Amino acid sequence: MSATLPVTSLLEALARAAATVDPEPAHVVGTGGAIGAVCRYWVGQWVSSRLERERFPVATVVVNVLGSFALGLVVFAGASESTLQLVATGICGSFTTFSSFSVETLRLYERGDRTLAIGNAAISLAGSLAAIGLAWGLVAAL
Repeated sequence: MSATLPVTSLLEALARAAATVDPEPAHVVGTGGAIGAVCRYWVGQWVSSRLERERFPVATVVVNVLGSFALGLVVFAGASESTLQLVATGICGSFTTFSSFSVETLRLYERGDRTLAIGNAAISLAGSLAAIGLAWGLVAAL
Protein backbone atom coordinates (compact mmCIF):
# COMPACT_ATOMS: atom_id res chain seq x y z
CA MET A 1 0.00 0.00 0.00
CA SER A 2 2.89 2.37 0.59
CA ALA A 3 3.73 2.30 -3.14
CA THR A 4 0.33 3.75 -4.04
CA LEU A 5 0.51 6.57 -1.50
CA PRO A 6 3.06 8.68 -3.47
CA VAL A 7 1.05 8.16 -6.67
CA THR A 8 -2.15 9.21 -4.93
CA SER A 9 -0.45 12.28 -3.48
CA LEU A 10 0.95 13.19 -6.87
CA LEU A 11 -2.47 12.85 -8.52
CA GLU A 12 -4.06 14.98 -5.81
CA ALA A 13 -1.38 17.65 -6.26
CA LEU A 14 -1.91 17.65 -10.04
CA ALA A 15 -5.68 17.94 -9.57
CA ARG A 16 -5.23 20.93 -7.25
CA ALA A 17 -2.84 22.59 -9.69
CA ALA A 18 -5.19 22.01 -12.63
CA ALA A 19 -8.07 23.50 -10.67
CA THR A 20 -6.11 26.74 -10.17
CA VAL A 21 -5.23 27.28 -13.84
CA ASP A 22 -7.27 30.02 -15.51
CA PRO A 23 -8.32 28.59 -18.89
CA GLU A 24 -9.43 31.94 -20.30
CA PRO A 25 -6.02 33.15 -21.55
CA ALA A 26 -5.46 29.84 -23.31
CA HIS A 27 -8.84 30.12 -25.01
CA VAL A 28 -8.16 33.69 -26.04
CA VAL A 29 -4.72 32.83 -27.43
CA GLY A 30 -6.08 29.69 -29.12
CA THR A 31 -8.90 31.63 -30.77
CA GLY A 32 -6.42 34.24 -31.98
CA GLY A 33 -4.12 31.49 -33.21
CA ALA A 34 -6.90 29.96 -35.29
CA ILE A 35 -7.77 33.36 -36.78
CA GLY A 36 -4.12 34.14 -37.54
CA ALA A 37 -3.47 30.76 -39.13
CA VAL A 38 -6.44 31.06 -41.47
CA CYS A 39 -5.48 34.63 -42.36
CA ARG A 40 -1.89 33.47 -42.97
CA TYR A 41 -3.18 30.86 -45.40
CA TRP A 42 -5.47 33.32 -47.23
CA VAL A 43 -2.86 36.07 -47.51
CA GLY A 44 -0.22 33.56 -48.56
CA GLN A 45 -2.48 32.17 -51.27
CA TRP A 46 -3.45 35.63 -52.48
CA VAL A 47 0.14 36.87 -52.63
CA SER A 48 1.40 33.66 -54.23
CA SER A 49 -1.23 33.84 -56.96
CA ARG A 50 -0.24 37.42 -57.83
CA LEU A 51 3.32 38.14 -56.75
CA GLU A 52 5.11 34.95 -55.81
CA ARG A 53 8.29 34.39 -57.67
CA GLU A 54 9.74 30.93 -57.82
CA ARG A 55 13.10 32.14 -56.59
CA PHE A 56 11.99 34.48 -53.78
CA PRO A 57 9.52 33.87 -50.89
CA VAL A 58 7.39 37.00 -51.33
CA ALA A 59 4.38 35.63 -49.41
CA THR A 60 6.43 35.05 -46.26
CA VAL A 61 7.91 38.56 -46.41
CA VAL A 62 4.42 40.04 -46.85
CA VAL A 63 2.85 38.21 -43.90
CA ASN A 64 5.79 39.03 -41.63
CA VAL A 65 5.69 42.73 -42.51
CA LEU A 66 1.88 42.91 -42.18
CA GLY A 67 2.01 41.03 -38.89
CA SER A 68 4.70 43.36 -37.56
CA PHE A 69 2.57 46.35 -38.50
CA ALA A 70 -0.53 44.90 -36.80
CA LEU A 71 1.46 43.99 -33.69
CA GLY A 72 2.97 47.47 -33.58
CA LEU A 73 -0.48 49.09 -33.79
CA VAL A 74 -1.84 47.02 -30.93
CA VAL A 75 1.18 47.43 -28.68
CA PHE A 76 1.65 51.16 -29.25
CA ALA A 77 -2.08 51.81 -28.86
CA GLY A 78 -1.77 50.49 -25.31
CA ALA A 79 -4.00 47.45 -25.69
CA SER A 80 -5.19 45.56 -22.64
CA GLU A 81 -3.62 42.28 -21.56
CA SER A 82 -6.48 40.21 -23.01
CA THR A 83 -6.27 42.08 -26.32
CA LEU A 84 -2.52 41.46 -26.42
CA GLN A 85 -3.15 37.77 -25.75
CA LEU A 86 -5.66 37.62 -28.60
CA VAL A 87 -3.89 39.79 -31.16
CA ALA A 88 -0.18 39.69 -30.29
CA THR A 89 0.30 36.13 -29.09
CA GLY A 90 -2.62 34.50 -30.90
CA ILE A 91 -3.28 36.21 -34.23
CA CYS A 92 0.14 37.73 -34.96
CA GLY A 93 1.91 34.73 -33.47
CA SER A 94 0.31 32.35 -35.95
CA PHE A 95 0.02 34.82 -38.84
CA THR A 96 3.71 35.65 -38.95
CA THR A 97 6.21 32.92 -39.55
CA PHE A 98 9.79 33.07 -38.40
CA SER A 99 10.23 29.36 -39.06
CA SER A 100 9.22 29.64 -42.73
CA PHE A 101 11.44 32.69 -43.10
CA SER A 102 14.38 30.76 -41.63
CA VAL A 103 13.89 27.67 -43.78
CA GLU A 104 13.34 29.67 -46.97
CA THR A 105 16.43 31.77 -46.33
CA LEU A 106 18.52 28.66 -45.71
CA ARG A 107 17.15 26.98 -48.85
CA LEU A 108 18.06 30.01 -50.93
CA TYR A 109 21.56 29.88 -49.51
CA GLU A 110 21.94 26.12 -50.00
CA ARG A 111 20.91 26.24 -53.64
CA GLY A 112 23.53 28.88 -54.33
CA ASP A 113 21.32 31.97 -54.32
CA ARG A 114 23.35 33.62 -51.62
CA THR A 115 22.47 37.15 -52.72
CA LEU A 116 18.77 36.30 -52.55
CA ALA A 117 19.24 34.67 -49.14
CA ILE A 118 20.92 37.79 -47.77
CA GLY A 119 18.32 39.95 -49.53
CA ASN A 120 15.49 37.93 -48.01
CA ALA A 121 16.93 38.33 -44.53
CA ALA A 122 17.58 42.05 -45.02
CA ILE A 123 14.20 42.79 -46.61
CA SER A 124 12.33 40.80 -43.96
CA LEU A 125 14.10 42.51 -41.08
CA ALA A 126 14.06 46.02 -42.57
CA GLY A 127 10.46 45.67 -43.76
CA SER A 128 9.24 44.40 -40.40
CA LEU A 129 11.08 47.13 -38.50
CA ALA A 130 9.76 49.77 -40.90
CA ALA A 131 6.22 48.42 -40.43
CA ILE A 132 6.56 48.66 -36.66
CA GLY A 133 7.93 52.18 -37.05
CA LEU A 134 5.00 53.12 -39.27
CA ALA A 135 2.56 51.72 -36.70
CA TRP A 136 4.31 53.69 -33.96
CA GLY A 137 4.11 56.86 -36.06
CA LEU A 138 0.42 56.37 -36.82
CA VAL A 139 -0.48 55.76 -33.20
CA ALA A 140 1.60 58.76 -32.08
CA ALA A 141 -0.11 60.96 -34.71
CA LEU A 142 -3.55 59.94 -33.51
